[in-house]
Amino acid sequence: MNQFDTIIIRFGELYTKGKNKKDFVNRLFYNMKNNLDNEGIKFIKAHDHIYLELEENVDKENLISQLKNISGIYSFSLANKIDATEENIIESSFKLLMNASKQNTFKVYTRRIDKTFPINSDSINRLVASKILKNSHYKVDVHHPDYLLSIEIRPHFAYIFLETIKGLGGYPSNTMGGALMLISGGIDSPVAASLLLKRGVHLEYLHFASPPYTNVAVIDKVKDLLNVISSNQNHVYLHIVPFTKLQEEIYRHVNESYAITIMRRMMIRIACKVVKNRHLLATATGESIGQVASQTLESMRVISGVADEVIIRPLATYDKVEVIKISKEINTYDISIRPYEDCCTIFTPKQPKTKPHLDKVLAFENKFDYASLVDECVKNIETIRLK
Repeated sequence: MNQFDTIIIRFGELYTKGKNKKDFVNRLFYNMKNNLDNEGIKFIKAHDHIYLELEENVDKENLISQLKNISGIYSFSLANKIDATEENIIESSFKLLMNASKQNTFKVYTRRIDKTFPINSDSINRLVASKILKNSHYKVDVHHPDYLLSIEIRPHFAYIFLETIKGLGGYPSNTMGGALMLISGGIDSPVAASLLLKRGVHLEYLHFASPPYTNVAVIDKVKDLLNVISSNQNHVYLHIVPFTKLQEEIYRHVNESYAITIMRRMMIRIACKVVKNRHLLATATGESIGQVASQTLESMRVISGVADEVIIRPLATYDKVEVIKISKEINTYDISIRPYEDCCTIFTPKQPKTKPHLDKVLAFENKFDYASLVDECVKNIETIRLK
């Protein structure tokens, strides 16, 4: 990697926010200052970019890794900041390219943001390219160059760089309000959570525990997942529901084929109460249409009927292969496949109902006092602050 002293942060989708753009940029700026190690970094906010000016002692590899996981960043470039003179631009561009790992092909691309600079962009491209061609083995390739040597000329300064790194995109964390994510410890829910975080939703998490049927190691598994996906949230709350008693009552009074449907209805009832108690705006799940019996449209309709809050399903149209691919990209897959089952997988019936009838569901629910059990679950929730 070439040496560099500045990182240029680009906003991407934030440009579509019109008059609200300033608020989104301010939130991104705050999130970056709050989540990055400020040691040796000077943060500069401009109307079209954020700049990070770096001292030599900054761990740049670690900083790049962190920037890749901050939502709201469309892309960023590792640049050198120089005085904007013709000689400086030519010499610094030449040196930067000479320090690159391979000397094959290049292209020069200049943006003259400062229109008072006396040389136009095309002339700068030619001057820089001429210096490189005369003094190296590089050749020009305008279509598929090994290196795109980029030059941005601004008032007093110019930035030169060879690489643009893709960021998460989306919106900065905590710009779209809060939601409660049902988290199981499996593959799907952490991926769904990561997609919501990318859209600027601040998440709290709800996990249903059924000891002694479920292993306590499931909680550690969930904590590890949240430490990965929520690394850029200032406060991460995990609410653990003691679900054993209610789950046992379900299986005592409900036909096995309807047990999953009614269990999911109870989970949504509990989640809606927590959403209200925590002043959140929605419930979110890792459901995908048709993936399991409780995720057919018929089942979703019956289950969602108990909700008095919005239910968001980020994975509704994703298949399992796509979800696994994302889980590997966000580094949750290896944690999710640890061999500790949650309350849903342990009590999975052999022949669950894929098209449940609401009248039968209501008949089963009328057999026991589920309302008091739901309230008891909510009352005895254990809340853990992870960060």
